[in-house]
Amino acid sequence: MAIAEVELDVERVEAFAQKLMTMLNNALTVTSMSIGHRAGLFDAMTRLPRPATSGEIAAAAGLEERYVREWLAVMVTSGVVEYHAHEGAYRLPPEHAALSTRAAGPDNFAAYTQIVSVLSSVEDELVEKFRHGGGVPWGAYNRVHELMRELSGAVFDAQLVEQILPLVPGVIERLERGIDVADVGTGCGRAVNLMGRAFPNSRFVGFDFSESALATARSEAASWGLGNVKFEARDAARLDCESAFDLITTFDAVHDQADPEAVVAGVFRALRLGGDWLCSDIRASSHLGENLDHPLGPFLYGISCQICMTVSLADGGAGLGTMWGVQKAREIFARAGFGGVVINTLPGNVMENYYVCRKA
Repeated sequence: MAIAEVELDVERVEAFAQKLMTMLNNALTVTSMSIGHRAGLFDAMTRLPRPATSGEIAAAAGLEERYVREWLAVMVTSGVVEYHAHEGAYRLPPEHAALSTRAAGPDNFAAYTQIVSVLSSVEDELVEKFRHGGGVPWGAYNRVHELMRELSGAVFDAQLVEQILPLVPGVIERLERGIDVADVGTGCGRAVNLMGRAFPNSRFVGFDFSESALATARSEAASWGLGNVKFEARDAARLDCESAFDLITTFDAVHDQADPEAVVAGVFRALRLGGDWLCSDIRASSHLGENLDHPLGPFLYGISCQICMTVSLADGGAGLGTMWGVQKAREIFARAGFGGVVINTLPGNVMENYYVCRKA
C-alpha cells in the first residue's frame, strides 16, 4: 500500500523525525570524535590547566588551528566540550575526559568511535554482498588490525592479569608454577605478550591466520625480551593439536570464525584433561526479542552485519555473527564435549561474557 493511501499519525511522524535528526547529529559527532581521538585533541585538552582558545588547543596538539576550531564547534554543539563565549575558550570537563581520553584505558569511548570509519571503508563492497551474497574479507577493511589492537590492548593492559585470568579458578598459581598456554585468534598478540611477561615460568603460543598481525606480535615480544612466547600462522579451525595445552584463551575470536564449531571442537581436543578454556565473547541472548533493551544493541548488531558476519561469509563460513548469544554458545560448547560451563562478568562491562570451560 502506498504511503499516500495510509492515514498517518502526525505525532508519530514528528517523533520519528526528531529521532532521525538526533541520529544524524550523533553520527557526525561520532566521526568527529574519531578524528579528535586520532589527532590527540582530547588528550591535549586535558593537559591545559584552564579553558583554552582554539589556538592554544591547536598548539598543544600540534595541529592546524582552523581545523581545530571547526572541530571544537562540533564538540560544543553536541555537548562534549564546554564553550566560554566571553573568553572564546573551550574546556573538556573532567567527567567527559574520564570517558574520552587515552588515560581512561578501556573506558575511552572515543577510541571506539573509530569503528565507524573502519566499517564505512567497505560500504560499497557490502552493498554488493546484500545484492549478490557472499562476504567482505578482513583484508578489505581499512586499519582494522590497528583498531582491534588499540581496543583490545586497552582492556588487556588494565584487566587481563589482575581481573580476567583470575576468573579461572586456580589458574594464577598454575601459571606461576609453569604451564602451556595457547591464545587462539591472537591478532596482534597483546594478550600473549602480557601473559608471557607476567608469568615467565609458563610457555605461550599465539595462533592467528594474519601474517601482518603476527609480525606486530613478534616485534612486541622481541622488544620486551620475551623468550617464553611464540606466534604461529594457523587457521583456528585446524589447530591439529592433541592434549597440548593446560589453558587456552580466545578473546572475541569465536563468533566471526568461518567454522566456529570446528574451532571449539579443536580447542577441546587441544586441551589436556583438567585443562581450562577461557572464552571471552559478546554478552547477549541468541534471540533478538531478548536483546531489545541491550544497552549496545544497535551498535553490536551493526558490527555484526558490517564486519563479523560478513568476514565469516567471505570464507564460505557460517556467518554466526556478533550476537550469537549465550544459548547458542552453550549448544556449541556442549557439542564439542565441554560439560559444565561457568559464565562470569566484570563490573562495569556490559559487553562481555567470560566463559570458563573445563575439560573434565
